[in-house]
Amino acid sequence: MKRFPKAVLPVFFLLSFTVAGRTEELSPPVSMQVEADQGQGDFPPIWTYFGYDEPNYTYSSNGRKLLEELTQLSPTPVYVRAHNLLTSGDGTASLKWGSTNAYREDATGKAIYDWTIVDRIFDTYHQLRIRPLVEIGFMPEALSIHSQPYRHNFPHGSIFTGWAYPPKDYDKWSNLVFEFVTHLKHRYGEVEVKDWLWEVWNEPDIGYWQGTAEEYFKLYDFSVDAIVRALPQARVGGPDSTGPASPKAAEFLEKFLDHCARQKNYVSGKIGSRLDFVSFHPKGAASWQADHVRMGISHQLAAIEAGFKIVSSFPEWRHTPIVLGESDPEGCAACSAKSNPQNSYRNGPLFASYTAEVFNSILEMVSREHVNFMGAVTWSFEFEGQPYFEGFRELATNGVDKPVLNAFRMFGLLGRKRIKATSSASLSEETILQEGVRAQADIQLLATRRERELVLMIWNYHDDDVSVAPAPIDLVIHGLPSDLLRGLLEHFRIDQGHSNAFARWQEMDRPQEPSAEQYQQLERAGQLELWDSPRWLPIQAGTLNIKFTLPRQALSLLRLSW
Repeated sequence: MKRFPKAVLPVFFLLSFTVAGRTEELSPPVSMQVEADQGQGDFPPIWTYFGYDEPNYTYSSNGRKLLEELTQLSPTPVYVRAHNLLTSGDGTASLKWGSTNAYREDATGKAIYDWTIVDRIFDTYHQLRIRPLVEIGFMPEALSIHSQPYRHNFPHGSIFTGWAYPPKDYDKWSNLVFEFVTHLKHRYGEVEVKDWLWEVWNEPDIGYWQGTAEEYFKLYDFSVDAIVRALPQARVGGPDSTGPASPKAAEFLEKFLDHCARQKNYVSGKIGSRLDFVSFHPKGAASWQADHVRMGISHQLAAIEAGFKIVSSFPEWRHTPIVLGESDPEGCAACSAKSNPQNSYRNGPLFASYTAEVFNSILEMVSREHVNFMGAVTWSFEFEGQPYFEGFRELATNGVDKPVLNAFRMFGLLGRKRIKATSSASLSEETILQEGVRAQADIQLLATRRERELVLMIWNYHDDDVSVAPAPIDLVIHGLPSDLLRGLLEHFRIDQGHSNAFARWQEMDRPQEPSAEQYQQLERAGQLELWDSPRWLPIQAGTLNIKFTLPRQALSLLRLSW
């Protein structure tokens, strides 16, 4: 729904601004230059990947609603990754838990396959035209070498229970994987499943795998062999290990890549294992600073850079596609802000601006390191039966979209051809990588082009979530058609007052049982809103000047058409 404010501040006659009851001076204008006629190659949709622990939320009403919204972001297909697709249980979900009961055994040890819950999950993906990034895991209770206790009770006790252990019998595991893939192929057809991605396990370098590295490599070989026997054209990958800025994680990734390139395969006995893409998990490090959240973006970017360099160091894998299997501001989606105040960034615009900053940094890093990059999985979905805005890492709460989902809507509006753009307030990638965004904000932009349309994304990001005066933006677009007299501007905004259901919920006095009318208001507030537009702007000699203010942690999406 388009909403229009009664008053805006599009020019810089204002010399001061009121923040938190005090008057602050506006900073000097940020000069942004866009060259509409200078292309800089393709703009790949690296953001169309999402994931979550609890697969049974897929077919819940709110889960399906959110998945449908993800498919509406753009024409680009969305990939979804979920844990627990082979975990034993009755399909009842809880935090960091889900199950399908796909495998069990009779009294003689004979396999019994049951795809009922699996079909509910994948039927939802199929109906919404979502492409699964199929994670082969976790270990069924009947196959685990240490099956008891099997189900964990997060947040109490360890989550690494019986599902995390190696199989008693690798041949039985291989048969399970083969039957799983064969069933999906027959149910949805080879034409559809050939575009899916397939991977083995999750974070086998930490507690998610209660075996040795060599046992994981064995599991990988048996799994890949079974996948390819069932679907020869499948694209398979791994290891989905943790952030390789850690020496231990880096060593694991290197050993895995070496195994796939140069070591004996546990199934064939030949040298090497099939690896169609490489995946690892970079995470940031948010912290609580007595009165505000401080993000740790440099921690996440350092892990990405380290992983890129490791992959590039292997001649066999230098050009292999890379997927960031989980790419997030920190490591626990199911840890709420109620008990972890640093996670309060998740409810407001900070999560949105952080996301823009990370994706832009990834694109710069990809260009510098010359790697083959596919995409980054945002490990955020939704949690059923939890309080509104509890501060979980999610895209929506009880069916109400959070500001971060509007950042993805902005990405969906961007064109697929990038054009030259500069900002006088942008930080160097080296500074962000080494220091984070601490001394000053990074006020940055992405500029793209379609036929008779420019789409610009502009954000004002800082690691510290504190109130400061908005930044005046002086945007000049050059290189428009010389005979063009005017253009239609649509200006979308995410900030404290726009595209922000959390702020609207706070204005309502934080209801946990909103009325039907309140819920509708929250739903509307969760959509991407127009700000000071649409309006026609004059263009002179191929040049257009636009001025506006951009608050800290806010994002603007400007679409100019003619």
